[in-house]
Amino acid sequence: MTAPLSLAQRAEAVLRTPDGRAKTALSRQHAAAWFASRGAGAAPMEIGTAAPPRHPERPERPELLSPREVPKRKPGSPAGRIALLHAVAHIELNAVDLHWDIIARFSHVPMPIGFYDDWVKSADEESKHFNLVCDCLEALGSHYGALPAHAGMWRAAEDTADDLMGRLAVVPMVLEARGLDVTPGMIEIFRKAEVDQAVKALETIYAEEVGHVAYGSKWFHFLCGRENADPKEVFHALVRKYFHGALKPPFNEEKRAEAGLPPDFYWPLADQIPAKR
Repeated sequence: MTAPLSLAQRAEAVLRTPDGRAKTALSRQHAAAWFASRGAGAAPMEIGTAAPPRHPERPERPELLSPREVPKRKPGSPAGRIALLHAVAHIELNAVDLHWDIIARFSHVPMPIGFYDDWVKSADEESKHFNLVCDCLEALGSHYGALPAHAGMWRAAEDTADDLMGRLAVVPMVLEARGLDVTPGMIEIFRKAEVDQAVKALETIYAEEVGHVAYGSKWFHFLCGRENADPKEVFHALVRKYFHGALKPPFNEEKRAEAGLPPDFYWPLADQIPAKR
């Protein structure tokens, strides 16, 4: 009889699935299985271990280009709005992999069960976000893969592959927090264009991303507490070590605070990190 898959093995399986729709379907299936196993009277799922790939599997399209090579399009036109949604879909697909990767790659680090609850929930929500944005693209006559995309999205995962605290600092507490800053402006673009489907999708993303940033902050502070380290000092050191670029204001201070990020975490880093040439 085959032993049931552990959570880490399920995470690895998602990372090794190339197609976006298939990846997110498997992601949601494994998330449902995890939460079913956490229900009253259910058999607990083993966390286990895995051998995640250095890079997640990706479909043949979109073509991945360096950030400088990705064509710039103004969002005031229909083509520009499609390009903006395509970029959001690409971000969401990477987020699916990032949240499963933190489970697969760091399953050897002893963590409370709530750590896994939070990242499985985040991966499930990112899967939903990807599909919502893909539905918007298809309603506008396009699809994910129709345009080139940013090749550097996985850089943060590579840089922090051996550092759980670094991963938490850079991915949810910097990159996803940036989403809280820019998403209201994107919602306004689609509201002005009366693209209601995209407005609703982005409003869902905006509401749920606060939780993902909050999970990062919560578990970052947990690890700092376990090591009797000052969270703010450690955060500043890790961001300076791993983040390539500057933290750019304006910041959404209200939503960042709601997610557990006070201003003295990010303002001292604003525009002080030299961009990598």
